[in-house]
Amino acid sequence: MNWISELFIAALTLHVIIELVLNVRQSVKVGLSRKAVPEPFADRITLEDHQKAVDYTRAKLRLARQQLFFDAAILYVMTLGGGFEALYRLWLDSGLAPLWRETGFVLTTLWLLSLLHLPFQLIRTFKIEAEFGFNRTTPRQFVIDLIKGWLLGAALGIPIVAALVWLMQQLLDAQWWLWAWALWMGFNLFILWAWPRWIAPLFNKFTPLEDDTLRQRIENLLARTGFASNGVFVMDGSRRSSHGNAYFAGMGRNKRIVFFDTLLEKLEPEEIEAVLAHELGHFRHGHIKKRLLLSALISLAGFWLLNWLMQQPEFFTGLGVQPPSPGTALVLFVTAVPVFFFWLGPLMALLSRKHEFEADAFAAEQVGSDAMIRALLKLYRDNAAPLVQDEWYSAWHDSHPPAPVRIEHLQRHKEQHHD
Repeated sequence: MNWISELFIAALTLHVIIELVLNVRQSVKVGLSRKAVPEPFADRITLEDHQKAVDYTRAKLRLARQQLFFDAAILYVMTLGGGFEALYRLWLDSGLAPLWRETGFVLTTLWLLSLLHLPFQLIRTFKIEAEFGFNRTTPRQFVIDLIKGWLLGAALGIPIVAALVWLMQQLLDAQWWLWAWALWMGFNLFILWAWPRWIAPLFNKFTPLEDDTLRQRIENLLARTGFASNGVFVMDGSRRSSHGNAYFAGMGRNKRIVFFDTLLEKLEPEEIEAVLAHELGHFRHGHIKKRLLLSALISLAGFWLLNWLMQQPEFFTGLGVQPPSPGTALVLFVTAVPVFFFWLGPLMALLSRKHEFEADAFAAEQVGSDAMIRALLKLYRDNAAPLVQDEWYSAWHDSHPPAPVRIEHLQRHKEQHHD
C-alpha cells in the first residue's frame, strides 16, 4: 500500500462521512415538518400531500444511505481488493488483439458494475415508486428497457471506447489526449443532436401536440422569444411513471420541445406555458452553451490528467492494478478518480441553482410570476417533492433551489415588476 492507496482510502472515507451526515440531516429536517404544512404553503398544499412528500423523501434517503455504503464497499473491493486486476487478467488470457482486449475489459467492467447496482434500481422502481403510487412500469417493460439500454450502450460504447484505446496505444508519446478530447466532444455533440430523433424514440413514443389552443399559445410564446424548434411533442411518460416533466432536446434543426403526457394532464394552459417559458429562459441566458463549454473544459482537464496519470506507475499499483494499460487507465479514471474530486459537486450544484433563478425570472417576465408559482406548486405536490430542505444538504446536492426560496424569489420579482 503506497501513498496513493492511503489518499484514496482517506478521500473515500471522507466522502462517505459527508454524504451520511448530509443524508441524516435532511431526513431529520424533513421528518420534523411532517405534522404541519410549512407556513408558506399552508393554504395551497394539503397536509395529506405534504406527509406523502415527507415519507417519500425519507424512503429515498434511506435507500440512498444503503447505496452509499454499498458503492464504497464495491469500489474498495474492485480497486484495493483486486477486483479490477482479476478481471483484467481474464482478458489478458483471452488471446485477443490488444485493441479488443482493452476495449472488452472496459465495457464488461462497466457492465458488471451496472449489474451490481441493479437491485437498487429494482427497489427504487418496484418498492418505493410503487408504494407511493408513482410506478407504472411493468416487470416486462423494465426488462425490455434494460436490454435496450445494454444494446444501445454496446452500439455506442464499442466504437468510442475502441477509438480512445487506439489513440492511447498509437499516440501515447504524442499529444494523444488532445485528439481523444476532440473525439469525445464530437461524440457528445453527436449524441445531443441524435437523441430526440433517433435514440429517445427507442424507449418512448413521441407524438405532435394535438391541442390546437395550447399549441397556438406555445407558438406565440416561441415567436415572441425568438426560439425556433423542430416541433412540440408529447411523450408517453405515463407508461412508466406518473411523474410529470418537460424538457428540450437536440441541437440545430433537431431541437424539440417535449412534454410528458402526465404533465399536460395536471397543469392548466397558462401553467404549461410558464413551464415552457422557464425552459426557454435557459436558452435565452445561454445556459446550455455555458454548460457545454464548461463540460468541454472539464473534459479537457480530465484527459490531460489521464495522460499524466498513465505516466505514474504508483497510481495504478496504489489502486490495485498492474501493469498500467489503456483499459485499466480508463476504468480507474471513470470509477476511482472521481473520489478525489467529490468536493466539486457542490460547485456545480451552485451554478445550476443560479441558472434556475435566471430561468424562473425569464418565465415570470413572459407569463407572470403567479402562473409560474402555481405550476411549481402543482409539480411539487404531484411529484411529492419536499417543501423543506436542510440547508447543508441543499447546498451540497440540489441542482434546483429549495421550494420556499424559489417561490420567494418569484414573489419578489412580482412585487418589483408588478407582473
